[in-house]
Amino acid sequence: MSQLAANDNLWCRRYHPARKATVRLVCLPHAGGSAPFFLPVSKALSPAVDVVAMQYPGRQDRRTEQPISDMRVLADRIYDILRRQPPLPLTFFGHSMGAIAAFEVIRRLEADGQTAVRLFASGRRAPSTYRDDNVHLRDDAGILAELRKLSGTASSVLGEDELMRAALPALRADYRATETYECVTDVTVACPITVLTGDSDPKTNQDEAKAWAQHTTSAFDMQVYPGGHFFLTDHADQIIELLHQHFLGPVR
Repeated sequence: MSQLAANDNLWCRRYHPARKATVRLVCLPHAGGSAPFFLPVSKALSPAVDVVAMQYPGRQDRRTEQPISDMRVLADRIYDILRRQPPLPLTFFGHSMGAIAAFEVIRRLEADGQTAVRLFASGRRAPSTYRDDNVHLRDDAGILAELRKLSGTASSVLGEDELMRAALPALRADYRATETYECVTDVTVACPITVLTGDSDPKTNQDEAKAWAQHTTSAFDMQVYPGGHFFLTDHADQIIELLHQHFLGPVR
Protein backbone atom coordinates (compact mmCIF):
# COMPACT_ATOMS: atom_id res chain seq x y z
CA MET A 1 0.00 0.00 0.00
CA SER A 2 1.29 3.46 -0.90
CA GLN A 3 1.36 6.19 1.69
CA LEU A 4 -1.87 8.12 1.97
CA ALA A 5 -1.70 11.59 0.44
CA ALA A 6 -2.96 14.64 2.29
CA ASN A 7 -5.87 15.24 -0.09
CA ASP A 8 -7.12 11.64 -0.38
CA ASN A 9 -10.00 12.34 1.98
CA LEU A 10 -11.17 15.10 -0.36
CA TRP A 11 -11.90 12.34 -2.87
CA CYS A 12 -12.90 9.44 -0.61
CA ARG A 13 -16.00 10.12 1.50
CA ARG A 14 -16.77 7.56 4.18
CA TYR A 15 -20.05 8.65 5.74
CA HIS A 16 -20.24 5.57 7.96
CA PRO A 17 -16.64 4.48 8.66
CA ALA A 18 -16.32 0.69 8.72
CA ARG A 19 -12.87 -0.04 10.07
CA LYS A 20 -13.49 -3.78 10.43
CA ALA A 21 -14.97 -4.26 6.98
CA THR A 22 -13.37 -6.94 4.80
CA VAL A 23 -14.74 -5.64 1.47
CA ARG A 24 -15.03 -2.22 -0.17
CA LEU A 25 -17.64 -0.64 -2.45
CA VAL A 26 -16.44 2.32 -4.50
CA CYS A 27 -19.31 4.53 -5.68
CA LEU A 28 -18.85 6.97 -8.57
CA PRO A 29 -21.56 9.59 -9.22
CA HIS A 30 -23.14 10.88 -12.40
CA ALA A 31 -22.39 14.11 -14.28
CA GLY A 32 -23.08 16.97 -11.92
CA GLY A 33 -23.42 14.48 -9.07
CA SER A 34 -21.59 14.35 -5.79
CA ALA A 35 -20.65 11.86 -3.11
CA PRO A 36 -23.72 12.40 -0.86
CA PHE A 37 -25.86 10.84 -3.61
CA PHE A 38 -24.68 7.51 -2.17
CA LEU A 39 -25.48 8.24 1.47
CA PRO A 40 -28.37 5.70 1.51
CA VAL A 41 -26.02 3.00 0.20
CA SER A 42 -23.42 3.82 2.84
CA LYS A 43 -26.01 3.75 5.61
CA ALA A 44 -27.45 0.43 4.44
CA LEU A 45 -24.20 -1.48 3.90
CA SER A 46 -21.97 -0.21 6.69
CA PRO A 47 -20.29 -1.45 8.83
CA ALA A 48 -20.02 -4.75 6.93
CA VAL A 49 -18.81 -2.91 3.82
CA ASP A 50 -16.34 -0.06 3.54
CA VAL A 51 -18.43 2.25 1.34
CA VAL A 52 -16.29 4.91 -0.37
CA ALA A 53 -18.19 7.57 -2.30
CA MET A 54 -16.04 9.59 -4.68
CA GLN A 55 -16.23 13.38 -4.57
CA TYR A 56 -14.98 14.80 -7.85
CA PRO A 57 -13.30 18.23 -7.81
CA GLY A 58 -15.30 21.32 -8.74
CA ARG A 59 -18.45 20.75 -6.66
CA GLN A 60 -19.80 21.36 -3.17
CA ASP A 61 -16.88 21.66 -0.74
CA ARG A 62 -14.45 21.22 -3.68
CA ARG A 63 -16.08 23.95 -5.78
CA THR A 64 -12.92 26.11 -5.83
CA GLU A 65 -10.95 23.32 -7.53
CA GLN A 66 -10.69 22.92 -11.27
CA PRO A 67 -13.12 20.24 -12.52
CA ILE A 68 -11.73 17.45 -14.70
CA SER A 69 -13.02 17.42 -18.27
CA ASP A 70 -11.20 14.32 -19.58
CA MET A 71 -12.48 10.86 -18.60
CA ARG A 72 -9.06 9.24 -18.75
CA VAL A 73 -7.52 11.91 -16.55
CA LEU A 74 -10.37 11.44 -14.07
CA ALA A 75 -9.82 7.67 -14.06
CA ASP A 76 -6.08 8.15 -13.55
CA ARG A 77 -6.71 10.36 -10.54
CA ILE A 78 -9.25 8.00 -8.99
CA TYR A 79 -7.02 4.99 -9.48
CA ASP A 80 -4.09 6.83 -7.95
CA ILE A 81 -6.25 7.62 -4.91
CA LEU A 82 -7.59 4.07 -4.56
CA ARG A 83 -4.24 2.34 -4.75
CA ARG A 84 -3.19 4.25 -1.63
CA GLN A 85 -6.17 3.03 0.37
CA PRO A 86 -5.86 0.07 2.77
CA PRO A 87 -6.15 -3.02 0.54
CA LEU A 88 -9.56 -4.71 0.38
CA PRO A 89 -11.44 -6.52 -2.41
CA LEU A 90 -13.01 -3.84 -4.61
CA THR A 91 -16.51 -3.71 -6.05
CA PHE A 92 -17.49 -0.68 -8.12
CA PHE A 93 -20.88 1.01 -8.54
CA GLY A 94 -21.06 3.83 -11.06
CA HIS A 95 -24.11 5.69 -12.28
CA SER A 96 -24.14 7.26 -15.76
CA MET A 97 -20.79 9.07 -16.12
CA GLY A 98 -19.66 7.15 -13.03
CA ALA A 99 -20.15 3.80 -14.81
CA ILE A 100 -17.63 4.75 -17.50
CA ALA A 101 -15.23 6.16 -14.91
CA ALA A 102 -15.47 2.90 -12.95
CA PHE A 103 -14.82 0.84 -16.09
CA GLU A 104 -11.70 2.88 -16.82
CA VAL A 105 -10.46 2.61 -13.23
CA ILE A 106 -10.87 -1.18 -13.36
CA ARG A 107 -8.85 -1.25 -16.58
CA ARG A 108 -6.05 0.50 -14.69
CA LEU A 109 -6.33 -1.92 -11.78
CA GLU A 110 -6.01 -4.89 -14.09
CA ALA A 111 -3.11 -3.37 -16.01
CA ASP A 112 -1.35 -3.13 -12.65
CA GLY A 113 -1.96 -6.81 -11.91
CA GLN A 114 -4.92 -6.30 -9.59
CA THR A 115 -8.55 -7.34 -9.88
CA ALA A 116 -12.03 -6.04 -9.16
CA VAL A 117 -14.79 -8.24 -7.80
CA ARG A 118 -17.61 -6.79 -9.95
CA LEU A 119 -18.72 -3.67 -11.75
CA PHE A 120 -22.30 -2.45 -11.30
CA ALA A 121 -22.82 -0.17 -14.30
CA SER A 122 -25.98 1.88 -13.83
CA GLY A 123 -27.78 4.20 -16.22
CA ARG A 124 -25.16 4.19 -18.95
CA ARG A 125 -24.83 2.64 -22.37
CA ALA A 126 -21.81 0.45 -23.07
CA PRO A 127 -18.41 2.11 -23.47
CA SER A 128 -18.18 1.37 -27.20
CA THR A 129 -21.65 2.63 -28.12
CA TYR A 130 -21.73 6.11 -29.59
CA ARG A 131 -24.19 8.98 -29.68
CA ASP A 132 -23.43 12.39 -31.11
CA ASP A 133 -24.17 14.22 -27.86
CA ASN A 134 -23.04 17.82 -27.47
CA VAL A 135 -24.48 19.05 -24.19
CA HIS A 136 -21.06 20.36 -23.15
CA LEU A 137 -21.12 22.74 -26.15
CA ARG A 138 -24.47 24.30 -25.24
CA ASP A 139 -24.91 27.58 -23.42
CA ASP A 140 -25.79 27.58 -19.73
CA ALA A 141 -29.51 27.50 -20.42
CA GLY A 142 -29.04 24.46 -22.63
CA ILE A 143 -27.22 22.54 -19.93
CA LEU A 144 -29.91 23.37 -17.38
CA ALA A 145 -32.58 22.26 -19.84
CA GLU A 146 -30.84 18.89 -20.12
CA LEU A 147 -30.83 18.51 -16.34
CA ARG A 148 -34.52 19.27 -16.14
CA LYS A 149 -35.24 16.71 -18.85
CA LEU A 150 -33.38 14.01 -16.95
CA SER A 151 -34.76 15.02 -13.53
CA GLY A 152 -31.34 14.47 -12.04
CA THR A 153 -31.27 17.56 -9.87
CA ALA A 154 -33.87 18.48 -7.25
CA SER A 155 -36.34 20.97 -8.66
CA SER A 156 -35.67 23.26 -5.69
CA VAL A 157 -32.00 23.44 -6.65
CA LEU A 158 -32.80 24.00 -10.33
CA GLY A 159 -34.83 27.01 -9.27
CA GLU A 160 -31.91 28.56 -7.39
CA ASP A 161 -30.01 30.58 -9.99
CA GLU A 162 -27.02 31.25 -7.76
CA LEU A 163 -26.58 27.59 -6.86
CA MET A 164 -26.89 26.49 -10.47
CA ARG A 165 -24.44 29.11 -11.73
CA ALA A 166 -21.92 27.81 -9.20
CA ALA A 167 -22.47 24.25 -10.41
CA LEU A 168 -22.27 24.94 -14.15
CA PRO A 169 -18.47 24.72 -14.58
CA ALA A 170 -18.41 21.23 -13.06
CA LEU A 171 -21.47 20.20 -15.05
CA ARG A 172 -19.93 21.35 -18.32
CA ALA A 173 -16.66 19.57 -17.52
CA ASP A 174 -18.50 16.35 -16.62
CA TYR A 175 -20.50 16.41 -19.85
CA ARG A 176 -17.34 17.07 -21.86
CA ALA A 177 -15.54 14.16 -20.16
CA THR A 178 -18.45 11.85 -20.97
CA GLU A 179 -19.28 13.06 -24.45
CA THR A 180 -15.70 13.07 -25.76
CA TYR A 181 -14.91 9.62 -24.34
CA GLU A 182 -14.24 6.90 -26.91
CA CYS A 183 -13.75 3.14 -26.55
CA VAL A 184 -13.59 0.30 -29.07
CA THR A 185 -15.58 -2.92 -28.78
CA ASP A 186 -12.63 -5.21 -28.02
CA VAL A 187 -11.64 -3.38 -24.82
CA THR A 188 -12.59 -5.64 -21.93
CA VAL A 189 -12.19 -6.11 -18.21
CA ALA A 190 -11.91 -9.47 -16.48
CA CYS A 191 -14.45 -8.85 -13.74
CA PRO A 192 -18.17 -9.63 -14.04
CA ILE A 193 -20.45 -6.76 -15.03
CA THR A 194 -24.00 -6.21 -13.82
CA VAL A 195 -25.86 -3.54 -15.76
CA LEU A 196 -28.78 -1.67 -14.21
CA THR A 197 -30.99 0.30 -16.57
CA GLY A 198 -34.31 2.10 -16.71
CA ASP A 199 -36.82 0.92 -19.29
CA SER A 200 -37.51 4.50 -20.44
CA ASP A 201 -34.07 6.06 -20.03
CA PRO A 202 -33.59 8.59 -22.86
CA LYS A 203 -29.83 8.22 -22.53
CA THR A 204 -29.64 4.41 -22.77
CA ASN A 205 -31.84 1.96 -24.62
CA GLN A 206 -31.78 -1.73 -23.78
CA ASP A 207 -29.64 -2.72 -26.77
CA GLU A 208 -27.05 -0.14 -25.76
CA ALA A 209 -27.14 -1.44 -22.18
CA LYS A 210 -26.77 -5.08 -23.30
CA ALA A 211 -23.67 -4.09 -25.28
CA TRP A 212 -21.78 -3.96 -21.97
CA ALA A 213 -21.55 -7.76 -22.38
CA GLN A 214 -18.88 -7.19 -25.04
CA HIS A 215 -16.68 -5.49 -22.48
CA THR A 216 -16.13 -8.33 -20.02
CA THR A 217 -14.44 -11.70 -20.37
CA SER A 218 -16.39 -12.87 -17.33
CA ALA A 219 -20.09 -13.10 -16.45
CA PHE A 220 -22.66 -10.53 -17.51
CA ASP A 221 -26.21 -9.85 -16.38
CA MET A 222 -28.68 -7.02 -16.70
CA GLN A 223 -31.45 -5.75 -14.44
CA VAL A 224 -34.18 -3.58 -15.98
CA TYR A 225 -36.24 -1.26 -13.77
CA PRO A 226 -39.25 0.91 -14.55
CA GLY A 227 -38.18 4.52 -14.99
CA GLY A 228 -35.94 6.98 -16.74
CA HIS A 229 -32.33 8.00 -16.29
CA PHE A 230 -32.59 8.25 -12.51
CA PHE A 231 -34.63 5.08 -12.04
CA LEU A 232 -32.38 4.14 -9.13
CA THR A 233 -33.82 6.84 -6.87
CA ASP A 234 -37.26 5.22 -7.23
CA HIS A 235 -35.91 1.71 -6.71
CA ALA A 236 -33.29 2.37 -4.05
CA ASP A 237 -34.46 -0.44 -1.77
CA GLN A 238 -34.25 -3.03 -4.56
CA ILE A 239 -30.81 -1.88 -5.65
CA ILE A 240 -29.48 -1.83 -2.10
CA GLU A 241 -30.83 -5.37 -1.66
CA LEU A 242 -29.00 -6.38 -4.86
CA LEU A 243 -25.79 -5.01 -3.34
CA HIS A 244 -26.51 -6.83 -0.07
CA GLN A 245 -26.82 -10.08 -2.00
CA HIS A 246 -23.60 -9.37 -3.88
CA PHE A 247 -21.63 -9.03 -0.68
CA LEU A 248 -23.34 -12.05 0.92
CA GLY A 249 -22.74 -14.27 -2.11
CA PRO A 250 -22.86 -14.37 -5.91
CA VAL A 251 -25.49 -12.22 -7.61
CA ARG A 252 -27.92 -14.53 -9.43
